[in-house]
Amino acid sequence: MEMVIDFPGGARVDAHFGPYTVMTDQPPQGGGEGSAPTPFALFQASLGTCAGIYVLGFCRQRGLPTEGIRLTQRTVPEPGTGMVGRIELDIEVPPGFPEKYHEALVRAASQCAVKKHLEHPPAFDVRTVVKA
Repeated sequence: MEMVIDFPGGARVDAHFGPYTVMTDQPPQGGGEGSAPTPFALFQASLGTCAGIYVLGFCRQRGLPTEGIRLTQRTVPEPGTGMVGRIELDIEVPPGFPEKYHEALVRAASQCAVKKHLEHPPAFDVRTVVKA
């Protein structure tokens, strides 16, 4: 997949791929207008929504209702570094959700491709290219 990243003004940075545009901005204290999520917030959201799509797929395959199910994600910083130390993800199910599927939901959410890429990160090759 190829993405084109551009700078539409201010502290905004947008990514264009296929028919989509993902907009980002910085908060006012970071020099932006807060008109869109920060890139790091989108990164975090990609983890929760990726896990969510696996939970949704698990339920759909088994004809289980998804009403009342939601995921709550918390980022726990690594002390003294400002980096993410741990990500906690709770899959909240309603009282009537079959208990026999609780652990299977955890396994399904753990199949998230974003999470797997963090566990085995890709190599990065960043370079400058002169445009003709």
